[in-house]
Amino acid sequence: MLNVIRADKDGISATDRGIAYGDGLFETIRMRGRQAVLRSFHLDRMVTDAARLGIPCDRDELDAAITRAGTDYEAAFEGGDWVLKLVLTRGRGGRGYRLPENCQPCLIVSVSAMPPLPAGTGVVAGFSQFPLTVNPQLAGIKSLNRLEQVMASREFTGQEFELIMRDTAGNLVEGTRTNLFFRRDEEWLTPPAGNLAVAGVLRKYLIACLREKGHQILEQTIPPSILSSADLPVLYLVNSVVGVVPVRSLGGVDLPVGGGLETICDPLQTLE
Repeated sequence: MLNVIRADKDGISATDRGIAYGDGLFETIRMRGRQAVLRSFHLDRMVTDAARLGIPCDRDELDAAITRAGTDYEAAFEGGDWVLKLVLTRGRGGRGYRLPENCQPCLIVSVSAMPPLPAGTGVVAGFSQFPLTVNPQLAGIKSLNRLEQVMASREFTGQEFELIMRDTAGNLVEGTRTNLFFRRDEEWLTPPAGNLAVAGVLRKYLIACLREKGHQILEQTIPPSILSSADLPVLYLVNSVVGVVPVRSLGGVDLPVGGGLETICDPLQTLE
């Protein structure tokens, strides 16, 4: 059974392994009143990735935690949009990396206001100089180990909506908090999940939705040369809170804005 902690009411143990070692993972969920956007996708990812980390996690308990949070906090946000964060840790443990014999997983529940959404006319993005490295055994997991994204975020100047992170070969991988979708001609491109630090739930939904609607989408490495070709692509940044965000400029290169990804596949249709 999960030890559920409300961040605004309860204390978190200093011996929790999530604090001590980043031993856990999290989901950030857009809520509308009592309902959650991409609810099933969030639940599936947390259960699957908890299993990869060897943290016991019951889907029904997580689902009940979302339901309780929706009931308890809907009024505070007047039935509008807000953000629910679920942090799952392995629980309390002693000093050292080795696991205690008995761990009770801990679910930390916190809420916050919905951030302002960017205009649909397109945002400005830049490049981070901090390289992104991905351990294949941990690829895609939204774990509590996010120091690379923290270091990259120190480079924001206030002019950019997002900074794009590259691997050591210079390939475009993901933003500090978003996944990437490119459209060139009639083809969609996105980096493969095995190359990603975080494989977002909106990314997964969009891939399935595009394929269902008959679009060709390729999961492949995105080289830097994509920005120097004569046929510049349309670029979208996506995450489960802000949704689909078109980019009009990346690293000083003006990009075409269009493609209609947010109208082809609307994540708000997944409210549960």
